[in-house]
Amino acid sequence: MKLGVILTESKRTEDTFERLQADKLSVVLAGNGIYHAVIKENGNTSKVLDKAADFYVLTEDLESRGFTSADLVDAKIKQVNYDGLVDLIMDEHDKFVWL
Repeated sequence: MKLGVILTESKRTEDTFERLQADKLSVVLAGNGIYHAVIKENGNTSKVLDKAADFYVLTEDLESRGFTSADLVDAKIKQVNYDGLVDLIMDEHDKFVWL
C-alpha cells in the first residue's frame, strides 16, 4: 500500500506516527509540522525525519512562518506547493491520513 501522511503538529506525544507502516510512505509536513524540517533541538534533527519515508514540506506553510528552502535541515526534504500536494494525494498514493 502507498500511504501518505500530512503531519501538522510540531511536537509528537503519541506513537501513532511511529507505528505507521506501508510499502511506500510519504510524509508532508504542513502547518506547524514544518518545524520538523527547519528546527534542530540540541543539535539533532527531529526524530520524525528518522522514519523511512519520502519527506515533503508545504512551501506556503514554510514561507508563512518566515523560512525558506535554505532553512531545511535535511536534503531529503522536498518542497511542494498546494498543486503538488493535490498531485501527491490523487496520483501517488492509495490512502492519505492527517495526523
